[in-house]
Amino acid sequence: MTTTTYSVSGMTCGHCTSAVTEELSKLAGVQQVSIDLNAGGTSAVHVTSEGTLDDAAVREAVDEAGYELVAS
Repeated sequence: MTTTTYSVSGMTCGHCTSAVTEELSKLAGVQQVSIDLNAGGTSAVHVTSEGTLDDAAVREAVDEAGYELVAS
């Protein structure tokens, strides 16, 4: 198992975290998603997966939820 932390901007509430969690959970290999919400700022999104995830796929999933993956 691998846990990767991504920075996501634009989330402000529980509904936001649910939307991001739902989209990321659709990616192959994702086992768990947890989010440290920083309302109005950049939130830490922790994704546990069977292996390394494709950054483009993660970015697309976050975008589909309506938020932005912040480049680190």
